[in-house]
Amino acid sequence: ATAAAAGTPYDLVVSAGIGGGFQPAAPVGSLVVADAITVADLGAETPDGFLPVTELGFGRVTHEPPPALAGALAAATGAAAGTVLTVSTVTGSAERAAALLDRHPRALAEAMEGFGVAEAAAPRGLPVLEVRAVSNPVGPRDRAAWRIGDALAALTEAFGKFTPVLESWNRHDWHDD
Repeated sequence: ATAAAAGTPYDLVVSAGIGGGFQPAAPVGSLVVADAITVADLGAETPDGFLPVTELGFGRVTHEPPPALAGALAAATGAAAGTVLTVSTVTGSAERAAALLDRHPRALAEAMEGFGVAEAAAPRGLPVLEVRAVSNPVGPRDRAAWRIGDALAALTEAFGKFTPVLESWNRHDWHDD
């Protein structure tokens, strides 16, 4: 909003960082580019199971990055493309990991920020990309298995490949539904 008020608005928001990967689709050290940014646990637990906020009559649960841009960035960086889940509590059990995958079968990774970033960008008409480097498996917490340094190195390497993709993208090919 500040940039727009100053006459130099942004054309795109990129949320990038580390996250957990659903195994075996997103192994530790790999990259994931979101083709869908979904809030996984915003809703209500009922006797019949989880209801997303949309089924309660409110808001949205998914933002879709520009498909051509997300695909090009995934190709340029060697990343897998799929759903990145935003969770308010990181997954710490095999049961919760299975439940998330049951509700979101295209999920490759979970993190905590992407949906909030997309929600902030949407009223301004700004498209959003989410890129995650996988630092740990989604599931039981095993700090010895975390590879934060490796994930940050993979993300840093990927950043070097962003520029030509972003510069070649035509924002006018994208529209927010």
